[in-house]
Amino acid sequence: MRMEQQLADIQQVVDDVLAMAKRKGATHAEASMSKVQGIAVSSRLKEVETVEFTNDGGLGIAVYVGQCKGSASTADLSKTALQLTVEKAIEIAKHTGEDPFSGLAEKELLAFESDDLDLYHPVPLDTQQGIELAINTETVALDLDPRITNSEGASYNANLGLKVYGNSHGMNQGYPSSRYSLSCVLIGEQDGDMQRDYSYTVSRDFNQMQSPEHIGKEAVQNTLSRLGGRKVKTTKTPVLFDREIASGLLGHFVAAISGGSLYRKSSFLLDQLGQQVLPDWFEIQEKPHLKNALASSSFDNEGVKTNDMTIVSQGVLNHYLLTSYSARKLGMQTNGHAGGIHNWLVTSTGETDQQLLQKMGTGLLVTELMGQGVNIVTGDYSRGAAGFWVENGVIQYPVSEVTIAGNLKDMLRNIVAVGATQEKRGSIQTGSILVEDMQLAGE
Repeated sequence: MRMEQQLADIQQVVDDVLAMAKRKGATHAEASMSKVQGIAVSSRLKEVETVEFTNDGGLGIAVYVGQCKGSASTADLSKTALQLTVEKAIEIAKHTGEDPFSGLAEKELLAFESDDLDLYHPVPLDTQQGIELAINTETVALDLDPRITNSEGASYNANLGLKVYGNSHGMNQGYPSSRYSLSCVLIGEQDGDMQRDYSYTVSRDFNQMQSPEHIGKEAVQNTLSRLGGRKVKTTKTPVLFDREIASGLLGHFVAAISGGSLYRKSSFLLDQLGQQVLPDWFEIQEKPHLKNALASSSFDNEGVKTNDMTIVSQGVLNHYLLTSYSARKLGMQTNGHAGGIHNWLVTSTGETDQQLLQKMGTGLLVTELMGQGVNIVTGDYSRGAAGFWVENGVIQYPVSEVTIAGNLKDMLRNIVAVGATQEKRGSIQTGSILVEDMQLAGE
């Protein structure tokens, strides 16, 4: 069936469900529905390990009876099941206490039209092609160096999806999207030391993924570079977060400025709107409408139109990340962040990776973080780390089994540089981030 027809069919189901909710006593209602077809293929030691095909669909509905809310969902899309789901949602609403902050997003904020953001690049879900990609990636990796002694496998995933959101304000919009990825995880051994590392590629467009050769070779390089890891002495030192994990550091910032954390007063950045929270050169732009990007969308999970925003300028926090509910709790207006952020672009200070090492001089380049030692309420940060010890701007040897610690409030203020080469495989596009001083616990 053509994608346009599938989209129209899903929009009709959403319309029918919303009408049904109104007939059964809902004051307002909203529904979202998705359909995903995909394949997942994995190999291990050049042999096929798993082949999976998915054909999933589901509908979720939230109804409001006055200020009382009830929600229900179903994977069964038959007429009887949809009717039962609506009835359950209304029944739940009638047993729920009133909440003056609940309800649909304001009508004037909704995206009654959505742009084509070039998110859909369908290719056939070809199992044989997936098997060849996975095995070729692993073959390149395993044949490259005798120190690569084992593999946790290579995987190829392809997903073609449709997403529709509608509500009783008259909005009913949807769009198709595609996503492809290829990855490889290896184990290397030398002098009794075993290490693992990986490489991956992900894209909306199958033809824009990195090749199996590239992924295999990069996985080998990453794994071999970690062999011979040592501990270092406990000290205070600059820390350079490699661009692959730097987005995680900013992910804690996302959590701290999200409306849910703020109205619960469980954020280390309470009451910081309009205040300087990062260095005065630091800027974060949000660009939800970038063509072909992984985190692009014309509207959020509540149907609210997304817009370009300068989240941080000259280090000053300009916006919290608000849903309708959290905005009302804070006496503000939603800004399209139900479901997360959309393509954050972090301004670089222009240094190459080599120049960042030279700027750091002596310190720790972190390439992997472990553990969950982050407290968003207080900002306290303590995580296991692995990476490389750097002296005079030159990598000396791999480091493992150390802990880095600090407070996120200080860490954000003490960022001294952001690299020019950006990580683009996620919702936060940033270069490596150099933080002035952190506590390093080793020997």
